Amino acid sequence: MSLPPHLSVSQLVVLRRDPQLLARSLRRPLPQRPAPYARRGTAFHAWLERRFGSVRLLDVDDLPGAADDDAAADEELAALQEAFLAGEWSGRTPVEVEVPFATTVAGVVIRGRMDAVFAEPGGRYDVIDWKTGRRPTTADAAAATVQLAAYRIAWAALAGVPVTRVRAGFHYVRDGVTVRPADLLDADGLAALITDIPEPTATADRL
Repeated sequence: MSLPPHLSVSQLVVLRRDPQLLARSLRRPLPQRPAPYARRGTAFHAWLERRFGSVRLLDVDDLPGAADDDAAADEELAALQEAFLAGEWSGRTPVEVEVPFATTVAGVVIRGRMDAVFAEPGGRYDVIDWKTGRRPTTADAAAATVQLAAYRIAWAALAGVPVTRVRAGFHYVRDGVTVRPADLLDADGLAALITDIPEPTATADRL
């Protein structure tokens, strides 16, 4: 499978989880959903962005919550807000929110947007992605870590610090739990993900 010259972080996650699915979606792209701000979870991200005091213009492909496979419905906004305010992040202020980036890995430009970056002692940073959906399991959880790996590498480049000074995690708002997967892929690992793509199967070619 030949990759296009650029991928979104969401597509990178699909590549890790199911390369054949990504191949089919690249060959036959689905039209954009007509009402992007109705995407589940978007209302919570917008509220949180306002709470942190920063409102930025967004691209349709990078709307907050767009990468949440099981995001909350809009009517759950109040419950999500309450859960966040009762959690560990409500009293902290990020140094950046909704940070757009484009970083090149193995000749492919990876585009995305980081939800929030927090400063840590010793010139370190914590990149947090707010998840309004349920925690994934097994293969889905493993694939999701690619998102954090890309964020970590991108922020290290933007901040001009070694990647070892950046950690990244998902905060599952409903559960009030922050998960920081161990052994996130480094730049070489992401490059291998992009370059070592299995050949399409006969079944996939017929789809």
